[in-house]
Amino acid sequence: MYTASEQRYETMKYHRCGNSGLMLPAVSLGLWHNFGDTASYENMEQLCFTAFDNGITHFDLANNYGPRPGSAEKNFGRIFKDHFRPYRDELIISTKAGYEMWDGPYGNWGSRKYLLASLDQSLSRMGLDYVDIFYHHRMDPDTPLEETMGALDQAVKSGKALYAGLSNYDGETMEKAAQILKELHCPFVINQNRYSIFDRTIEKNSLKLSSSKVQKGIIAFSPLAQGTLSDRYLNGIPQDSRIRTDGRFLKEALLTPQKLEQIRALNDLAQQRGQTLAEMALAWVLKDGIVTSVLIGASKPSQILDNIKAIENISFTQEELDLIDSISLSV
Repeated sequence: MYTASEQRYETMKYHRCGNSGLMLPAVSLGLWHNFGDTASYENMEQLCFTAFDNGITHFDLANNYGPRPGSAEKNFGRIFKDHFRPYRDELIISTKAGYEMWDGPYGNWGSRKYLLASLDQSLSRMGLDYVDIFYHHRMDPDTPLEETMGALDQAVKSGKALYAGLSNYDGETMEKAAQILKELHCPFVINQNRYSIFDRTIEKNSLKLSSSKVQKGIIAFSPLAQGTLSDRYLNGIPQDSRIRTDGRFLKEALLTPQKLEQIRALNDLAQQRGQTLAEMALAWVLKDGIVTSVLIGASKPSQILDNIKAIENISFTQEELDLIDSISLSV
């Protein structure tokens, strides 16, 4: 039986999630990769132990994380049962629904039928009475926003979730959803969106500005741009890299000579700051206090320890910010 480190809260920083009472660690652990049926259970355990021993209290899942869909929740549920049950009140466990999960018309998107059924399935897989945050995973162009938000509200009022969240929403739609949830007195606290030096979508679609305006938190996924904002690809493509082992999301063709030149230039700046490229990339996402937490993935415990170092220096000079923009936004 695992026993957590007594020093687990000594170095991690915690940020308030918008104007709510919920605090999240500056670095959270995502179970999108490396927690499915094709991964080592012993390695999953060590990833979770390393995270919690260093103050990462937030474990982020979704119904479709795997492979197979549902397997990440099932495996995390086993870890929770074997090791983390005594620490339940110290943990933030989140999950989502919005992508295809089962056959037929009720296993996808944002209907009340799908969301509430999916939450029940997620709780069963994880062996939990409730999750701390339940997200709608993506905007649904065909289901009325009132229905989807009503389902999130019901999830909270039934006691199966403590807070509601939205993922992959743009700023305009998020503000409309926030108003509906406010009228329902539902504690909507956070948006989860892709954000990195290489991906500024939430700046372009007003999500970042809108989140600050309505005082909701942001948790950024893929802050390392699928690992390209690290030293992994400075000298070619390693055989154990995600490109080689799982090319669904990061394609070798994306690592063009120009992209590699950008990565090396950013790496040079990071070295001047006394950081690794990954540390600088995570610090950049957290720099202005609008993003509550960065969501990291890891295949090795050492990667978690390396990424946590980012919180030691999240300050940038204007010259550094301008240089990052000139490097990363060049065409």
